[in-house]
Amino acid sequence: MSEEELFTESAGQSIESKSRSRLGLIVTGLVGGSLVALYAGAAPFVAPALRKICLPFVPATTTQVENVLNALRTRSGTLVDIGSGDGRIVIAAAKRGFLASGFELNPWLVWYSRYKAWRHGVHRSTSFHISDLWKVSFAQYSNVVIFGVPQMMDKLELKLQSELPSSAKVVACRFPFPNWVPEHSAGEGVDTVWVYNAKSFQSLPHHRVTKKTASDNWDIAESHT
Repeated sequence: MSEEELFTESAGQSIESKSRSRLGLIVTGLVGGSLVALYAGAAPFVAPALRKICLPFVPATTTQVENVLNALRTRSGTLVDIGSGDGRIVIAAAKRGFLASGFELNPWLVWYSRYKAWRHGVHRSTSFHISDLWKVSFAQYSNVVIFGVPQMMDKLELKLQSELPSSAKVVACRFPFPNWVPEHSAGEGVDTVWVYNAKSFQSLPHHRVTKKTASDNWDIAESHT
């Protein structure tokens, strides 16, 4: 093989090698960019779960939503979902005629809930607020829904007991309140709901909360629905 042919072959191999290198960089960049985009999109939903104390965002099942609505089937008026997540309880309640509101600390979930309410045509009878539950008064609501965790239920009893009107109903999902006696319950397992009458629990003495439950230790950003 002549010197010229050797040079041509070497140059060709060099160009091919550079092309493969560039292709590898492009593929790596695309994969990396996709992972970054995926993380950026998921982080607002996942990152709160990394906090020391939180309510994880666990979407309510269809059965849970139906159990809540069945528990309130004879009710009407205003309804609030504490820790409204992606808004499915609020939207479902609005479709049943309630003037429904949701409180959620995670802004991404709140914006998504508003979009869903608009898509379902119930944006005029729903409202979603970016707020910590401990900084909100629930005195204006006649129906309350909460998907809580055991560590917060004791303190939440005191808050609702002091704020709700005597005609209010409270529906607890997944975990019951520790000191209140429910009127009735429905469902089983994780789909169980407990229904409480404010007239009954308001007649109870205000118990002391002995657990460490300072309001600044609890987040409502990560919730259920």
